[in-house]
Amino acid sequence: MTGKDLNIYVHHVTRVEGHGNILVDVKNGELKEVKLEIIESPRFFEAMLVGRRFPEAVHIASRICGICSISHTAASIKAIEDALDIKPTWQTETLRKILMEAEILDSHALHSFFLAVPDFFGLPSVIPMASTNPDVVKTAINFKKLAHEICDVMVGRHTHPISMVVDGFTNLVTEEQMAELLKKIKAALKNDVPKMLEFFSRIKFPDFERKANYTCLVNPEMYPFYDGMIKSSEAGVYRHRDYRQKIVERVVDHSTAKHAFGPVKPYMVGALARFNTNYKQLMPGAQEAAKMLGLEAPSYNPYHITLAQVVEIVHCLESMSRLIEQLLSRGIRDERVERPPLAGWSARLPPAKKSWGVGVVEAPRGLLIHEYRINGNGTIDAANCIIPTAQNLANIEADMRELVPQILDRSKEEITQLLEMLVRSYDPCISCSAHLLKVDFVE
Repeated sequence: MTGKDLNIYVHHVTRVEGHGNILVDVKNGELKEVKLEIIESPRFFEAMLVGRRFPEAVHIASRICGICSISHTAASIKAIEDALDIKPTWQTETLRKILMEAEILDSHALHSFFLAVPDFFGLPSVIPMASTNPDVVKTAINFKKLAHEICDVMVGRHTHPISMVVDGFTNLVTEEQMAELLKKIKAALKNDVPKMLEFFSRIKFPDFERKANYTCLVNPEMYPFYDGMIKSSEAGVYRHRDYRQKIVERVVDHSTAKHAFGPVKPYMVGALARFNTNYKQLMPGAQEAAKMLGLEAPSYNPYHITLAQVVEIVHCLESMSRLIEQLLSRGIRDERVERPPLAGWSARLPPAKKSWGVGVVEAPRGLLIHEYRINGNGTIDAANCIIPTAQNLANIEADMRELVPQILDRSKEEITQLLEMLVRSYDPCISCSAHLLKVDFVE
């Protein structure tokens, strides 16, 4: 709107993880500045890894995030195995894939139901919905309970898993336990998924589009969370070890988190990037879910990240069911006799030469990269970790830069709400403790 100035301050916006400030400067109807300030103190996990024996890295890395512990553990393990030229067995990788999908289920249920949905009902949190929409809240709890039970049974717990280690598991799940989990997964597909889809199909999302550079894993054999090549709309398809040639991190003065570019433009990682890139490899029920929700690939609406997460919930349940059936048909063998996992100070040492490796997985919020350099004594000399939310920060700013001019004719309250929803749509994991977002419009 020509000639419009805005001076809006919103403090303590809930349902994001960590401390962030949005700064939008509009003068005389012209957008002067947009910043997503990240003001969290650096956490120095990469420095913590240096000087540690490689088996320890897995358990240190799992502490980076309490929601994505499985993903960080898997990326750390894969980086070490890449460095030491270790190829895990089919059984080990299949168990890891199930764990990855259980974590996706857990995290997506948290965001889509508890963090995103209240926006569409004008509520400050999900708590009032316990009385107004009890079935919806129960469905979300059922999904989270199932995801945690899968991880509890397979690796001792979801947050900071215990028995998931390099080249195997220190404790092996039984066929009886997996058969019981399979029953519960199928029950969730039958009972909880229809309720979820019916609920989300009635929600109207904001109408906004901006085509982004979508980056994620690709794999011709599956919808990949655990393994594959990296594909970027801008940079094409490339190997995990070549990521430094395609992803450029830059320090910006308004953020303690670096911004990532791929390699020139900002890019999006996460559920919508995966959906747009790998739609045809979704399980059949997940493709039907997308149709029911009215979500078509490609979608250029960042608010649809939540819908893509709902579709991935269905996919993960279907995929876990299929993978467990494959495991049970082949039988679960105790492979620890022939291949004792590299799990402690008594572990087998790597070759007496310097090695380096890169591990890449799809965490719930997107592409996650761990890179380690290991010396001949089995000690880590250098580490680099690229977190999904850090990769999304520049793209969120680009979205806001395009969104604000389109909504200047709306009220302060509407503009504020749409900006809060946009940031929340990305499900940012700014930190694992505080929940604060500050939105500033300044003259």
